[in-house]
Amino acid sequence: MSAVRISTADGQAVTVTSHGETIPDWAARYLGAWWSTEPTTEITGPMVSGDVAESELRELTAVVTGSNPQRIEYAGAEMLYVRDGSMVSAVQPGEHLAYRWDADWKLLRIVGTDETAVATATARLAREVIRAQLLADGWAILHASAVTYPGGATILTLGDKGAGKTTTAFTLGRAGAAMLANDRVFARVTAEGTVRVLPWPSAAAIGFGLLDALDLYETVRERLASGEQMHPTQHQSVTDALLAGSRTPLWKKNGKGELKPQFFPDQLTSWLSIPLATQGSAAGMLFPQITPDAAPRLTEIARGVQDVDFFDETTEDRYPDTFGLLPPPADHTALRARLAELPRQGLVMGHDTSVNTTLLKEAAARLGA
Repeated sequence: MSAVRISTADGQAVTVTSHGETIPDWAARYLGAWWSTEPTTEITGPMVSGDVAESELRELTAVVTGSNPQRIEYAGAEMLYVRDGSMVSAVQPGEHLAYRWDADWKLLRIVGTDETAVATATARLAREVIRAQLLADGWAILHASAVTYPGGATILTLGDKGAGKTTTAFTLGRAGAAMLANDRVFARVTAEGTVRVLPWPSAAAIGFGLLDALDLYETVRERLASGEQMHPTQHQSVTDALLAGSRTPLWKKNGKGELKPQFFPDQLTSWLSIPLATQGSAAGMLFPQITPDAAPRLTEIARGVQDVDFFDETTEDRYPDTFGLLPPPADHTALRARLAELPRQGLVMGHDTSVNTTLLKEAAARLGA
């Protein structure tokens, strides 16, 4: 049995186990760039166990499909699930994955036919177990990117979809800041009244246009052409385009969004030379807007933190709480009030990365970073 202990900077933890080394190693790679990981022989607290096990997959599939299951979309694929007291069993037929959560033993078992698929699901659910612990401790999840400067001063970037949260994070990351979050971030008010911030580990999606603007496209293409692998959620058409040197954006068949290159967290540093941060303290908030034909400039901002800026069980659209891991909704009035007191800065950006970088560095400096 191989096991790895995964912990946040705030002490929440989960143990990932498997009969081989690949799945714990995968979890360590997926989560360890932002959270800490170490091999362990002592298993305490919640555990997520993953293995390639076709017989278990068949057994769990029979249990679920024979029990009038409920249906939901989880991580982009259909999931069928049934609840029986403290036990939740689930299956994703299209992914050849099955799950069983035992709340009494705090054990989540994941089995399937493909090692990469099992490893990906195991890492994802290990993150969900820690997410539950953080929420129970009073943390909230903000839909924001974040970068941290020496000393811990952290700039949160909020805004509607397409406003420029990712562009801001990667541009500042290339300009000397450490990236703490690309899309989501944990936040909580401390006893001293500061807003502490922790990362949400995840693969990072970066569009062709941004990669090219940051002068990173050729670096990524060369690494991929040399035989290195990107995150398995990356669509094959994106891989083919990169290998062919095509910079033309690709779009999902349903028209809802761009198909983007997908990076493991550690590749942000090893491939893109962007350092990562494990925690920070919010110093201010940026509210960008990308407007290609407008003159880049700093602006006054009336927008504050809104309901849409929080992820909870009512707004989660990708990882619904199928297994009943999450605690009851918390009151984040104190966090909202403290965020409202932070300095904030609006800005309009265009497609000139050099101009954007200068503007963003000025904005971050105004916020105390």
